[in-house]
Amino acid sequence: MQYTSTLNLLDTEIAIKFIKDTFERELAKALKLTRVSAPLFVLPETGLNDNLNGYERAVRFDILETGKEAEIVQSLAKWKRMALAKYGFGDDTGLYTDMNAIRRDETMDCIHSLYVDQWDWEKIISKDKRNLTYLKKTVRAIYKALLKLSVAVNKKYPALTHNLPKEITFISTKQLEKEFPDLSRKERENAAAKKYGAVFIYQIGWNLSDGKPHDGRAADYDDWKLNGDILLWYDLLGFAMEISSMGIRVDEVSLVKQLKKKNELHKLDNPYCQGIMNGTLPLTIGGGIGQSRLCMFFLNKAHISEVQASIWSDEQIKTNLDKGIHLL
Repeated sequence: MQYTSTLNLLDTEIAIKFIKDTFERELAKALKLTRVSAPLFVLPETGLNDNLNGYERAVRFDILETGKEAEIVQSLAKWKRMALAKYGFGDDTGLYTDMNAIRRDETMDCIHSLYVDQWDWEKIISKDKRNLTYLKKTVRAIYKALLKLSVAVNKKYPALTHNLPKEITFISTKQLEKEFPDLSRKERENAAAKKYGAVFIYQIGWNLSDGKPHDGRAADYDDWKLNGDILLWYDLLGFAMEISSMGIRVDEVSLVKQLKKKNELHKLDNPYCQGIMNGTLPLTIGGGIGQSRLCMFFLNKAHISEVQASIWSDEQIKTNLDKGIHLL
């Protein structure tokens, strides 16, 4: 594929800031969020780091002053819930922050790098909102913010257009399996995103009819019956681009069920899980929204290296340059 970017390097940098500023503002308004500062690293014994799919190795380093080891965060899913309690947020309000992480075990390609940058957000909800209706309402609010961003980018850069549908389509992993039974998990996502343009695939974590989950999920943050991913069809590259992973968080019942499923009941002893079990942590909904992927999508970029600075192999750099892809 020979490719030519719509914007040069300098204009790209300017546009990246425009996209981030615009979407951040729209997201905060849509979900009633306040920006806060967040940690780059945590102590592993607190249980605050995210285990993601369970096999990724966190980046660790020793601290000279304390003699302890700390971990670079892999996400802030758990820290945010504790912060909401600590800062005294009220019902139906929440926080968002910039999350930066290092994924040392990532397989690098056009949408994956060692460096992760996303908006992590979390808000307090009441018990009666722990349902699919409220989850879908929140997804629609985020999608509306994406549509407003699309209009703003096109107005500032008329050459950049985005073929997003007016509404996002909701489809559960079981429905997805039924609609595309002969396809792999990733192929199902691509087929649904291509068919509908924008989809929210929900209920990720519990096994499907073949005895395996649609995708891996940590047992101690999202409720697997009340979570999902926002996917946009990206015509430039011909596949679904995951923009966000989000969900209503575990309560004391779903936490135990999911930890038991993963043979991780020992985690109930850490301070984070204890806070859920004894009710000192609030009920919440939250997620992460990829900043670089959002910039890729709305700037019509062919590779994530065009919108973030990371490390790539010499072979990857050469291959990209041969295709007309210039790295930041």
